[in-house]
Amino acid sequence: MDAREQIFNQLIEDCGGGIARLASSYVRNRAEREDLVQEIWLAIWRALPAFRGESSLRTFVYRIAHNRSVTQLARRRDTHGDELLEDLQDERPGPEAQLLQNRDAERLVRAVSLLPLGMRQVLTLRFEGLSYSEISEVLGISESNVAVRLNRARERLNTKLGNAV
Repeated sequence: MDAREQIFNQLIEDCGGGIARLASSYVRNRAEREDLVQEIWLAIWRALPAFRGESSLRTFVYRIAHNRSVTQLARRRDTHGDELLEDLQDERPGPEAQLLQNRDAERLVRAVSLLPLGMRQVLTLRFEGLSYSEISEVLGISESNVAVRLNRARERLNTKLGNAV
């Protein structure tokens, strides 16, 4: 196994769940989400030789994931129109079959999915543990814009969830 394969395998181990969650914030359909995750990992594999260390490897990976997701969203809009943004079907089992904690988590996920894309982006990356600076690099926006989006997202979540956040 060469160095590129080792780095790639380590990235899958370290960032696999985060990449899947990031993809989930862009597309809601399970099949499209799985396709997007595969596209992201392929793009990361292809981009690894170009990594120059100007940012952390984690930031580099999430930037690629973000760019690939935005491209996928643009393709979907071109193909299906804006109604896809309103398609909010949740494929998980209903809350009545889950414990109270799972219901609260489900309410939060659903509320986040109803937020505008810019707010979902910063929240998802923040949930993955990225700093404001890293989020700024990934999304190509200023740190102050990251802070504003996070505050607005929190305010909307507080409103939607009845101040339970």
